[in-house]
Amino acid sequence: MYRDNSLIPIEAVRLCALGRLVRGRMRYAALAGEVRHFISRMVGPSLELLGTSIELLRLEGLVEAVDGKGMEDDATLAITAAGSASFRELMRANVRAPGSDMGKLVLALKLRVIDLLSPADRREVIEGMADILRGEKARLADLHRGLSGGDGDPLTKWLDLEIAQVDERLEWCERFQAK
Repeated sequence: MYRDNSLIPIEAVRLCALGRLVRGRMRYAALAGEVRHFISRMVGPSLELLGTSIELLRLEGLVEAVDGKGMEDDATLAITAAGSASFRELMRANVRAPGSDMGKLVLALKLRVIDLLSPADRREVIEGMADILRGEKARLADLHRGLSGGDGDPLTKWLDLEIAQVDERLEWCERFQAK
C-alpha cells in the first residue's frame, strides 16, 4: 500500500480477482479474462496493472486450485481463508481521489463487491469515499476561488462541472447510506 493506506496497482488487481472469487469458484482462464476485461475497460490497457499474474495469488496462498494445478491445466480456483482476510483488508484501504485512473479503478472495484460486506463495513467504505470526495471538493473550490478569469473563463466553467460531479457523488453516498 501507499503511505496514505491506498492501494498500489498490484493490490487493485488482487482486489478484483479476490472479489470475484468471494462470489464463487471460477476457472483460471475465465478469472484472468474477467480481471483483464474489467480493469482494461475502467482504465484502459495498462502493463502495470495487467502484467500481474493470477498465478501469484495461488503461490501466495490466497487462492487454491480445487481440481488441478493452476494456470497450466485451467484449474478451478477458490479463495482461501488467507484470501478472504486479504480481501477484507483491501476493502478497508483508503481510496484516492477519483480523478486519477487508479482512484477510479479502486472506487469501481469496491462498489462492485460492496454487497459482500457487512452493513457496518459497507458504511465504513462509503464514509471513506465521502471523506475523499469532500477533500476533492474543497481542493477544487479553492482553485476555483483563486482564478481571476471570470465566468467566461473555460477553466472556471470546467471546474464548475468538476465540482458539480463531486456534489452528485456525495449525494449518491448519502443516498446509499440511507438504504
